[in-house]
Amino acid sequence: MNLLPNYLANGICLNVLANSVQNAKDCYEAAEGHVVLGVLTKNYPSDEAAIADMKLYQAEIDNAVSVGLGAGDPKQSGMVTRVSKEIQPQHVNQVFTGVGATREALGQNETIINGLVSPTGKVGLVNLATGPLSSQAAPTEVPIETAIALLKDMGGSSIKFFPMKGLAHVEEFKEVARACAANDFDLEPTGGIDLENFETIVKIAVDAGVKRIIPHVYSSIIDKETGDTRPEDVAKLYEIIKKF
Repeated sequence: MNLLPNYLANGICLNVLANSVQNAKDCYEAAEGHVVLGVLTKNYPSDEAAIADMKLYQAEIDNAVSVGLGAGDPKQSGMVTRVSKEIQPQHVNQVFTGVGATREALGQNETIINGLVSPTGKVGLVNLATGPLSSQAAPTEVPIETAIALLKDMGGSSIKFFPMKGLAHVEEFKEVARACAANDFDLEPTGGIDLENFETIVKIAVDAGVKRIIPHVYSSIIDKETGDTRPEDVAKLYEIIKKF
């Protein structure tokens, strides 16, 4: 079972949500396997239910599972750690303070674990206070280089920059991308990304020299009637990432 996402040769892999095993299969095929499918712990009543269901996903999409929080919900941090330990997925979404526990629980260094940091409105500074308790306290603003170093200390793989609100924080994002490239760290832009701004956002990270990029495209490509991620939109995103 492969523990690393199936990046393109250019180091880019998509991250979209899956509403069912069939939806995951359809999206996986639309991206020719260069995608991780987000399954949210928030949608399950218990660890056991999440683990049982995610194992069904794993079997059908070659372990291209991204264990999710659910809109960055810090209250899901512990469940993400426990579920990830059993699942051993290719990708884990985690709040900043949950990264170390998740890496320890996984017991290996291959699975990609992102650490959620938020924009501050100040170029070069990010907010680390994204955990269950810290998110309720005053923001902790630190230089992006320090955030990267702390994540490396904890066994993290990448910066999850969320919520980006599309291009609302573009100057901050450019600096985050520069720092990730300079410090050989992965980057995951998240929040408000759609078919219109996707290429611009990915290009910023590519132009900065980031080696591995996992852009998250969620609600903008979900069918409101069915709740499914539209495979045809995943195919469009896939055509864009192949350009780079």
